[in-house]
Parts: sequence; C-alpha cells; structure tokens
Amino acid sequence: MQKLLSNNKTLLIFYLLCGVYLSGFLGVSGRIDTLVIYCLIPAVILLLLLAFFSFDSFVLSIVFFTPLAVTLKELGLSTDVDLSIPTEPFMAGVLLLLPIYQFYGKIIDKKVLTHPVTIVIFLQVAWMAFTCITSQMPLVSIKYLIARLWFIATAYFMMSYLFKKKDENVFKYLWLYIIPLTAVSAYITIQHAAYNFDEHIADWIPSPFYNDHTAYGAALAMYVPVLIGLLFMKRYNAAQKTILAVCLAVILTGVVFSYARAAWLSLMVAAALTLVLYVKIKFKTIVVTAVSTAVLFFVFQTQIIILLNQNSTASGGDASQDLESVTNIKTDDSNLERINRWSCAIKMFQQRPLVGWGPGTYMFQYAPFQKNSERSLISTNAGTNGNAHSEYLGPLSEQGILGIVWVIALLFTVLNTGFRVVYNNKNKTQRTLAVLLLTGLITYFVHGFLNNFLDTDKLSIPFWGFIAALVYLDNKQKEDNHNQIEETPTSL
Repeated sequence: MQKLLSNNKTLLIFYLLCGVYLSGFLGVSGRIDTLVIYCLIPAVILLLLLAFFSFDSFVLSIVFFTPLAVTLKELGLSTDVDLSIPTEPFMAGVLLLLPIYQFYGKIIDKKVLTHPVTIVIFLQVAWMAFTCITSQMPLVSIKYLIARLWFIATAYFMMSYLFKKKDENVFKYLWLYIIPLTAVSAYITIQHAAYNFDEHIADWIPSPFYNDHTAYGAALAMYVPVLIGLLFMKRYNAAQKTILAVCLAVILTGVVFSYARAAWLSLMVAAALTLVLYVKIKFKTIVVTAVSTAVLFFVFQTQIIILLNQNSTASGGDASQDLESVTNIKTDDSNLERINRWSCAIKMFQQRPLVGWGPGTYMFQYAPFQKNSERSLISTNAGTNGNAHSEYLGPLSEQGILGIVWVIALLFTVLNTGFRVVYNNKNKTQRTLAVLLLTGLITYFVHGFLNNFLDTDKLSIPFWGFIAALVYLDNKQKEDNHNQIEETPTSL
C-alpha cells in the first residue's frame, strides 16, 4: 500500500507538472517565436537529464540533432548571438564539462593529446586566442574563439574519447548524422520539387536548416564517399545496405539539386583521390605535385586570368554548363563576388600582415577595401553580405600570416595521417573506413578554397569528427603494430 501510495504521489507530481506546462501555452500563444522556444523546453529537459545520467549518449545526441538544428535568426529572433538550437548551447556545456572530466578521469588519451594533428590544432587555437587580444573588434573575436572551442571540444576531443572507448562508436557517429541528414535532404528536395527544381530558388530552399545552398551542398558532399564506402563493407546485412542505398540516393539527389558547383567539383576531386589511394601514390609525391602546381599558377597567373576571362558560360543550364561556369570570372556574379572578397582579404592582410584584423571580423571590416572595378552586382556598400568565402584567405586576413600557416599545416597533417592509415593498416575494415573518411574530408578541403563554413555546427561536427576518427585509426594501428611486435617470439 505504501509503495502504491508512493507511485501515486510520483504520478500526481508528474501530472501536475504536465498541467502547469500545458497551461503555459495560454501565456505564449500570442507570439510565434516565444511559442517555438516554449515547445523546445521538454526536449531541453530530456537532453539535460541525458547529460546527467549518460554523458556519452548526450554527446552523441548532439551529432544527431546537428542536421536538424535551426538558428535563432531562422526562428525570427533578433539577437546579437545567432546560436544554432539546440546543438550549440549543449556544445557549450560540453566545453565546460570536458576539463572537469579530464581533470578527474583523464578521459582524453595521451596519444591523442600528443598526436601531430592535435598539436597543430592546439597551435591554431593558441594563435587565434592571441589575435583576439590584438583584434580590431575583441568582443567579436572572443565570441568566434569560444564557438570554435566548443566545436573542437565536442567533435574532436569527445569523439576521440568515444572512439577509443568503443570501436563501434565510429560507425554509430556516422549513422547518427546520416539518418537526420537524409531526412532533411528529402524534405528540402520535396520542397524544391514544388517549384520544378528551379535553380533560382536553390539558394533559399534549404532554409531553415541551412542558410544557403552552398553550405547544404558541402554537408551532403562530405557524406557521399562515406555512404559509398559503408555500402561496400561486409559488416552490414542486406536490410542495412538497403537503408544505406536509399540514404545515398536521397543525398545524391540533394547534391544535384543543390546547384552547388563547389559540391560537384569536390566530389570529382574525391573520386580522383580514391584513384590515388587505390594505386598507392606516395603522399610525398602528392605534396610535391601540389606545391609545383601552386608555383606554376603564380608564375603564369597573368596568362591564366586572361584565359579565364574568355569564358562567359553562365550557370543555369545543364550540369556540364554549370560546371564550366565555375571558371567564368567575366560575367558570373557569384564568381566575381568571390574574387572581390578574396581581393579584400589580401588587401586586409597587406595592411595588417602579422596579426590580422581579429578572428571573425572580416565581414565587419572588408567593405572599405572593395574597389569599384572589382565589385559585382551583388556587392554591398556596407559589406554585410557574408565572409571571405575561403578557409584559407579568411584566416590570412583575420589572423595574419600564421593564420593561413596553421590551416595549411592542419591540411597536410590530416592528409598525411590518412595516407599512413590507408597504406599501412592491415585491417581491411579500418582501411576502408580511413578511405571514406579521408575522401569525405577532401571534399571539404576543396570547398575551403571557395567557401568557409567552420563557424557553423553543420560542417564543424563532421569536419572535426572525421579528423578525430582518422587520428583514432592512426593510434590504433600503431598500438596494434606495437602489440604484434611484443607478441612475436625472438629467435635465439
């Protein structure tokens, strides 16, 4: 009887709380933005409970909600801090809790902390922190730095811990992003179909999940190689492979109708990298080829620009025409605006070459650096229409010469790690996993020449997570080789 009474009391409290919550709708029904936030309260409470009882599951839930997340701006809330809801507030919580967990439990493995990729990340963040001090807009730079820290804390360090804790978590991490991304892509494609897949509305149709079609295309492109790789793995049965095939079909359709030329181009580079890995071309050869190509470009840049100016192919036709328009710097407004932004970034760097203007400040500072001869039809006098459109030139203008140095260092250390795992790992599953992660990452590194999205959760979660998985595979390979050597009996 006492037990029943206790259960009845629990139920009574639960019903009272539900009643109070439901009655609250009467007070917020007048404003749609307040109503949306009010509806999110139960989800927030459940996630907080999950964080308390199972921190691992809480972190993985962030991965799942990332493709579904919506920014405060998309919700119609005017705010100086445009957070992505519900993911970024919970990533901020991970950032606060991670040092505490590390202090008491040493959850991040020493091999991760001393890995060359991690060292480059530490150097990059340290320099970013220093340039916050010298920033033209310190408050903006500090906000930018904090956001970068919670992305890295969640997607790199916590994922490194989860991957080390259980091998299966790597595949769980991939699935947790793929499923909601597929759902979002299907929704956007259906919405787009209502407009007969008109290219002119492709820029805003991904809203509210993505702020434009280029970010949407970049996210989809990263997971095309992943899905293809997972389909070839023997670990999945026929039913699971059917699900993977459906996800691949939906995401490929999304890529096509995103009309994101950079996404199409990045997948072509990913296919080329797969061929390179298949024939086992050495990483040093790739580096020498890349450096030689860069040198040749700068030597013959005048002739190349003259040649590009002869291309007046406009986007808006078939796929081949859209791809050809990538090199149109004569009449294509999108390309002309990118060149305008890049030119501004270089001029900003020339004025402050050592420390730059401060992380996150480009969009507030580039307007005076625009030349009338370089402006496009979509340029703005206020300079309020986005960032530098480059993961390389953006840090150059905002953090000086070392800003781009650390980006390039990260690129080469990640690629070197990936090549090492693919070429040296004897485990076929791990080798295949490394190939799909590396080719997924190369799609974003290619995007980095034309766009920059690492200030968003949509791309930061897969980008830093893929890198964490490659580092995990690299450390595991070294550990397995070491154990094999110890187990091999020595001959007398």
